[in-house]
Amino acid sequence: MASTCLNCEATIAENFCSNCGQKKYKRIDRKYVVDEVQYLLVHTNKGFLYSVKNILKNPGKTARDFVEGNRVSHYKPILLAFVLSGISALISFKFLGMSEIIREVNAKSGAPEMSSKVFAFISSYNSFLMLAMVPFFAIFTWIVFRKWGQNYFEHIVMNAFGLSFYTLTTIIVIYPLLFAFRGNVDSFMLIFSGSVFTIPFIFVWFYRGFYPDRSIGIIILKVFLILLLVFVVYIFLAIIGGIIYAALKGPEGVKLLQQHK
Repeated sequence: MASTCLNCEATIAENFCSNCGQKKYKRIDRKYVVDEVQYLLVHTNKGFLYSVKNILKNPGKTARDFVEGNRVSHYKPILLAFVLSGISALISFKFLGMSEIIREVNAKSGAPEMSSKVFAFISSYNSFLMLAMVPFFAIFTWIVFRKWGQNYFEHIVMNAFGLSFYTLTTIIVIYPLLFAFRGNVDSFMLIFSGSVFTIPFIFVWFYRGFYPDRSIGIIILKVFLILLLVFVVYIFLAIIGGIIYAALKGPEGVKLLQQHK
């Protein structure tokens, strides 16, 4: 039986409006709520677990398949990176006590209190900060790989997949080690600091999977160029930030910067 769409007032002959896509009106009852919850749980779990499984198997190939149009079974990559970042932050803050350990280390080294708080925050919420940097980091990867076919926005999606892989690696490998050594601050910080050196290998593995027709040598060179660009920009911003901080704080700011060095 035909009815009128309550959204655009077109005539609906089937279950959905052919003009705007809205579902045909049905009064909300117990079956409606059960169906909606069941769909939400099944759809979310299926897409999330499917993406996680494929990212762990081959992150670069998974990203390339998504960019090239194989998307129906996948969780949205930016949303996936956000969810995984939340899980990572929860583990870091709640179970590892990252903030307390970092403050303890900085207190022993005599670092300024403000510097200690900033470093503790960055360490605890590292995944969220990396997620916020994805659009900026995509600029670097787009510049380095600009002749290989993907536009800037595709590089945002690629980097969301790359971040998801890094976060999963951290959750599965690094966090259990940190948890095991949380009672030994020196070992804890050694593992935490050393985990940074996994990033180049993760990049190489990711882009080798995304560009399987390219040689491993050229992939390594491209990754080196990306990291070099990031390092140069980081140093430049650190210098500018230090100058601005010193200018705002005056002699006190200069003294704090010297102590930090």
